[in-house]
Amino acid sequence: MEMKLTKIARTGVAVLALLMLGSCGIYKKYETPTSTVLTKAYAEARELPTDSAAFGNLLWENVFTDPKLASLINMALENNTDLRNAKLNVEIAQANLKGAKLSYLPSLALAPNGAGASYAGSDLSWSYTIPAQLSWEIDIFGKILNSKRGAQASLYRSEAYAQAVRSQIISAVATTYYSIAAVRNQLSLSRSTAELWKETVQTMKDLKNAGRGVTEAAVVQSSANYYSILASITDLEVSLDNLNNTMSLLVNTLPQEWDVTDKVDLSVPQVLRAGVPMAELAARPDVQAAEQALAAAYYTTASARAAFYPGLNIVANGGFTNLLGSMIKNPGDWFYQLAGSLTAPIFARGQNIARLKASKAQQKQALNSFEYALLSASAEVSDALTVYEKSQEKSALLVEQVANLEKSVEYTKDLMLYSTGSTNYLEVLTAQQGLLSAQISQINTELARARSVINLYQALGGGR
Repeated sequence: MEMKLTKIARTGVAVLALLMLGSCGIYKKYETPTSTVLTKAYAEARELPTDSAAFGNLLWENVFTDPKLASLINMALENNTDLRNAKLNVEIAQANLKGAKLSYLPSLALAPNGAGASYAGSDLSWSYTIPAQLSWEIDIFGKILNSKRGAQASLYRSEAYAQAVRSQIISAVATTYYSIAAVRNQLSLSRSTAELWKETVQTMKDLKNAGRGVTEAAVVQSSANYYSILASITDLEVSLDNLNNTMSLLVNTLPQEWDVTDKVDLSVPQVLRAGVPMAELAARPDVQAAEQALAAAYYTTASARAAFYPGLNIVANGGFTNLLGSMIKNPGDWFYQLAGSLTAPIFARGQNIARLKASKAQQKQALNSFEYALLSASAEVSDALTVYEKSQEKSALLVEQVANLEKSVEYTKDLMLYSTGSTNYLEVLTAQQGLLSAQISQINTELARARSVINLYQALGGGR
């Protein structure tokens, strides 16, 4: 009999060893895939030391040095609802991870009960049991391990997402701030231009009344020009109100008018270069979040594989009772039981197979999303660099254009005043319109340059 038990035990150990050998893949930790050139470059970049001088790694206080803007960014970081919710998501992920870690510990349950019974008119007999059950799942095939690792990946993903939201808020506040400044600048320019055009209308009327070759058509044309700029001012006022409301939402306060001067400048470090190292793209929080989503999907697949293997549970029952067999004993006595069970799935109506197939497909989706996040990050950086470079060139050209158009307006006015030609008023109107258009384009180009710097900072993972 003893030999048979020994043989059975050896067989059981051998079967268990074979199962563990076949399941070694479910214990493997996630590693960044290197199956493509893109992901391989990313994996190598992750091993490089952090470059604290890189533009995306600079603290936002060192990039946005305007005191009013810095104050607004601080307000947004303290009060913004989206950032608060992102931080709460981190707390939720931390709680889930803690729960996954505690799954390694045994569970303990206490279920006291009592009952009374009387037979054939006998006295009521009371029985009671105060049992405690201790249950412990032995994690032989990594079910709990993969659950814990998946929860850890979800926590990292939540933290990366919170950082991405922080970066977006900083960029949104800065963009809105410079947009308000640009619209204020346009309003100031349009109002002063409107005064000049109003004077032109009066000049046209005076020349017509003096018989200086200016017709009624010239007067009404100049008046139409004047009213067109007044109409554009109303559009700018609406845009300014919308921008002020946007800023109020970002800092989570009631709508109000924000004190932003119309003359602001964004001074930034030298950011132009031939290309952006992969290490800077790897620092982006959205890229890191995409990779952690892939890691969580990897562990979900590992958990689906582990479901095909047996589960080992040890259960211990013990407590105090006065019900022993068919007898009621007073006082009661202590009792205990100890049992172990090995449960292996044989047929689960295809649920384990379906779960594994689904998790593999979801893992491939997560890989595709991760690779796309890298490509998207690279494109965003390239776009921001191009806009920054070209806005610098365009700004220099517009300075020359505005200077020449200012002279053109001056010259055509002189011609209108001292020439008897009846078409000079058209030249004046054309020159005035061209100057205003160039000046507004100059303001928009400066805004585009500021936005490109903000976008580049965000695209490189800035906002720490």
